[in-house]
Order: sequence, then C-alpha cells, then structure tokens
Amino acid sequence: MPDVVLTEVADRIATVTMNRPDARNALNRELRHALSNALGSLDQDPEVDVVVLTGADPAFCAGVDLKEMGSSAGKASVDNASRARGPFPTMTKPVIGAVNGVAVTGGLEVALSCSFLVASDRARFADTHARVGVMPAWGLTVLLPQAIGLRRAREMSISGNFVGADQALAWGLVNHVVPHEELLPTARRLAADIAGNDQPAVRQLLKTYDAAHATAVEEGLDIETRMGKEWRDRSFDPDEVARRRDAIMARGRSQSS
Repeated sequence: MPDVVLTEVADRIATVTMNRPDARNALNRELRHALSNALGSLDQDPEVDVVVLTGADPAFCAGVDLKEMGSSAGKASVDNASRARGPFPTMTKPVIGAVNGVAVTGGLEVALSCSFLVASDRARFADTHARVGVMPAWGLTVLLPQAIGLRRAREMSISGNFVGADQALAWGLVNHVVPHEELLPTARRLAADIAGNDQPAVRQLLKTYDAAHATAVEEGLDIETRMGKEWRDRSFDPDEVARRRDAIMARGRSQSS
C-alpha cells in the first residue's frame, strides 16, 4: 500500500502531498492521522523553514471520506475529527497551500488552515456540509468569513455551490492563480523567498498575526464546536449519509468539472 502522505525536503522547503488520488485525497482516519503527524514533525524539524502542502492530482482534497462516514464507524469518525481544533497542529512555520484541484468541505478547511494559498487554474472550492448533513469542526465558520467576508461565506455554505479559481482570487480566498503545471514551482519560489528571510522574524510575524486575531478565532471555534456537537447529538445519521452518497458525489462532479 502506498503511503497516504508523501514528504520531500529540499533547500529547507518541505513538500507534503496528500496521496489518496483514487479517492480524490478524501480524509479518512488514516490520512487525517498521517497528515497531522507529518506536519507536526516538520514544524519541529530544524532543517525545514517552510512547508508546501498539496494533493496528488487530480484533487487537492475532496473532504471527509463519505464512504467511511456512512459506515457503522461514521459517527465515531466524526466525533474524533471534531475533537481537534483543526486538520493539523498549530504551526510555527509557514504552510503554503498549493491547491491543485478541488478543495471541498474538510478539504476546504485544510486549505483555510494554511498560511496562504496558491491555486492552479484547475482549483475549485466548495463547502458541502449542508449537502452531507454534517457541521464544520475545523474552524470553517471562522476562517472562511475572515478570508472572503461573511455574506460570501454564508452563500458558499448554504448553497454548497463550487467557486472556481478566478472567483476565489477575486474574493481573496487565494493569493495567486497560475497554470496547473506552474503550481508547485510557483509555491516553491514563494517558499524560497520566505526561507531566505530571518526565520525567527518570520515565525514571530506569524505568531503576531495569530495573536492579533486570537480572541475572535478562539471564541468562534468554541461556538462552532458547541453547536456542531449539538447537531451531531441530535441530527447526524451515518445511514442517511450512506443513502445520499451517490447523489452528493454526482452533484459535486457536475459542478467541479
């Protein structure tokens, strides 16, 4: 079995690739665990200054694995995912998201947890929690409005519709849109620019940005966690996810292609 997360380090830049391409890098328990461990280890690695996070083509990350969620272990899987404050540990080093394809729901939350985003012209973004019948657990209701504004975030979440790369750029969700073949070279050039700076200063700047927004983010995360738990206890049904799965995936394919 291939590793579900691939890591390459060169020139003080780590490239981390979510590697379940046949499942569009959907976040099953194995991938969630491996991604968290890989990024946590790189944050402690003295040979690494910057991380580039991407997915194995054709997708960045299609979100939580609906097949696993619709199984008998689905509720436990959702409960376990919701206990963390994000898809990976809080990082002291920059993480550049190189979004090579769809970033959906949990995959959108992975992207939002990065320091900033570079997108391929094939990138598509969507929040489909409402289609699946689950609630965000990794800060989407806090981080998405920060990135694109409250009204646009509401539209994305309650419609479930996809946003293309150019629209994501216009809304401020991503910093750059480049041709697909230029995605990783562009992200690595930006990473090299960062790695060439004074690293204590880089990390202090990130820490300062986080501290400046900490009160609103922490309060928002507490609210999201509480209300998500209320929803899971009252309304989440793995059997219903399993029944809807084909329709959810078909609708997503029709909008993301």
